[in-house]
Amino acid sequence: MHDTIRNQIEQDGYAVLEEFLHPAECDDMLQAGLEFTKNIPGKEERIIFTTVDTVKNSQLKDDYFLKSNENISYFFEDAAIGADGELTVDPSLSLNKVGHALHLQHPIFRCYTYCDRVQQVCRELAFKDPAVVQSMYIYKNPGVGGEVTPHQDITYLHTDPVPPIGFWIALEDATIQNGCLWVVPGSHKSGVHRRLIRNPDKSSKDLLIYDRPAPIYPSSSFIPLPVSKGTCILLHGNVVHRSAHNKSDKSRHAYTFHVVERDNNKYSEDNWLQEGEKAPFVNMYKTRQIV
Repeated sequence: MHDTIRNQIEQDGYAVLEEFLHPAECDDMLQAGLEFTKNIPGKEERIIFTTVDTVKNSQLKDDYFLKSNENISYFFEDAAIGADGELTVDPSLSLNKVGHALHLQHPIFRCYTYCDRVQQVCRELAFKDPAVVQSMYIYKNPGVGGEVTPHQDITYLHTDPVPPIGFWIALEDATIQNGCLWVVPGSHKSGVHRRLIRNPDKSSKDLLIYDRPAPIYPSSSFIPLPVSKGTCILLHGNVVHRSAHNKSDKSRHAYTFHVVERDNNKYSEDNWLQEGEKAPFVNMYKTRQIV
């Protein structure tokens, strides 16, 4: 990891860091991810997360999503919940993700989020006051792991002038078959295409709205990024990326978090996620791995 990381992100919008974590370190997080599935919310509290069907996209209408900024919250796969609210799959396969304060509130994820390797990357990216603002454990389970439609992370976490950086860590091998990331190289140079913001119309039932329709990206622009367990993919906040439905028989668990620069950089007040009392935006270099 040298200055080539910064150069590659500036040129392509992403960088692939192989063997970022050891297999045993990935296994620590995999075990923690499986533990979440043993204590899932009851039928009446199951919130579906999907980027495809906005009619079912209940996180836009439910303050559960907004409150997840400072909690460890559970989001289910659309295909895992029947019309009656009951699970259609085993609980171990039902979750889409868990977020968004794992980096501060869960000992295992806190340990790896604030490890020296992450700090070193932030230094090589020239961050002066980096802060983790959200974290997610993503399951992408076999058969039910849903598609993540093309998007830019800055759509959801807008900062100006310095964009956020995503750390996406493969906890299992990510292949084309089980839903690896696909990116559009160089797309980070094309500006901010769309934003999700807090609805200024306080009388509306929609707490969050998009400021414009979803862009259409040619499929031919994307390239796949299959990676092995322990690899970290760094994502420029403006780079367009997606992942496909997992139609294979193998899961594709990952841990991801986003770092923003706080020095001379504005974090938008209308972003869905805001600093919480139980999950403040703390300096990466000064935060202890263990509390």
